[in-house]
Amino acid sequence: MVNFLKKVKNKICFLFKTIFFKKKLVIKKLLEMKIKFFLNKKIEILHICINEPKFMLSYIDFINKNFDNNNHLFVIFGNFAVDRKIHKNVFYFSEIGVREVCSLIRKSKKIILHGMWEKIVMDYIVQNNIIMNKTYNLLWGGDFYFPEEQPEWRINYIKKLKHVVTFIDGDVEYIKKNYGIDPIYHKSIMYLNGIFDESIYLGFEKFKDNDELWIKVGNSASDTNNHEFIFEKIKYLKDKNIKIITPLSYGVESIKEKINRIGLEMFNEKFYPLNDFMEYNEYLKILYNVDIAIFYQYRQQAMGNLIQLLGLGKKVYLNKGTSQWDLFTKLGVKVYDFNEGFDLDFNKEELERNKVIIKEYFSEDKFFNDLNNLFKE
Repeated sequence: MVNFLKKVKNKICFLFKTIFFKKKLVIKKLLEMKIKFFLNKKIEILHICINEPKFMLSYIDFINKNFDNNNHLFVIFGNFAVDRKIHKNVFYFSEIGVREVCSLIRKSKKIILHGMWEKIVMDYIVQNNIIMNKTYNLLWGGDFYFPEEQPEWRINYIKKLKHVVTFIDGDVEYIKKNYGIDPIYHKSIMYLNGIFDESIYLGFEKFKDNDELWIKVGNSASDTNNHEFIFEKIKYLKDKNIKIITPLSYGVESIKEKINRIGLEMFNEKFYPLNDFMEYNEYLKILYNVDIAIFYQYRQQAMGNLIQLLGLGKKVYLNKGTSQWDLFTKLGVKVYDFNEGFDLDFNKEELERNKVIIKEYFSEDKFFNDLNNLFKE
């Protein structure tokens, strides 16, 4: 009886292994057929996407819902999960390899490069002037600011740019000045975190005491946030009813540990670091409860945070002279210069006017129109 059960068990295990193996073969074959299909068809727009799901997932979803997905193909350099039962025009670089990606690049009518991060792609594109001429580069910030800190391969690529995409004039001026180039500027909101939709916040509640003041400092565990400088300037508030909200889940681990230590030493239990990644909706609830935000970066950064906070009517301090300062002041949005001081006063009329401007300029309709123009050019 024991031997019989053992034989049955072995047969069942063998059956499951066989089914699993055959399933893998079928999936592999289907993938090969899918790759072959795209390699043999005319590709209108090829998107080279980096491993940033908080930007790319909603972007892919928006494109496929609002545009003809037969005209768009996405290659992702990363491993975040995309529902490919819905989004059939998505590949992972790990599936198709260098040769196939280069083939797709050659065959595509237009290339949208989401940030200048992937060396293997940029090294290939930069060798061919025809390909450079059809590549539209979405500017992120960290991929071009501070040329002295950029790797040589990226500098060589930037110096040959033909097309740049952003909605921040100052970033384009920075590239022109620091890299000695004059690319064609396509003004466009780039991602969904760059739009303000007040309907998202319907039903949100204040989950803090009415007399408690929440001050948000920075957006990541990066030295460009200048946390220590900000903490020193506002430490006189440590005895007041405040909470210092400091997002640190994204960035450099050593900086995260350092800022946690300094924040706790300076503000004790009033220091509230966001050390772990959270769902976007949960993060928006934090922003909804913030009263004042301080962003003292020397370069363009945290635009998604800024748009949401200003759209919610929050008081925002910036470093004057940055491209985001110039953008908002040109739009008529009131932002405050942290170099000139810091206070807890609120001009409700100014903050309400900010809400109107942000809602109008950073709308989903404008995002669609911007993309539509970009894809048609």
